Amino acid sequence: MAFGKRKKQKEREEQLLRDIFKLQSEWMKLKNIIEKSVEPSEIGRYDLMVAQAKYFFLLREARYRNINARHL
Repeated sequence: MAFGKRKKQKEREEQLLRDIFKLQSEWMKLKNIIEKSVEPSEIGRYDLMVAQAKYFFLLREARYRNINARHL
């Protein structure tokens, strides 16, 4: 029983790390687009702020759970 619980926890941790890396990539792409834009739109800036907020939220969650990419 304990083995199944640890396995599920490890899967959740791996999914959290995948989500973090995905959001980091999305955030960097949006940031690059906004920086290269002559006049960035309000929607673009809003999308950038949302992506950044999601990324940092998941980073804090990983830190709270003491999850590190090197340990998985």
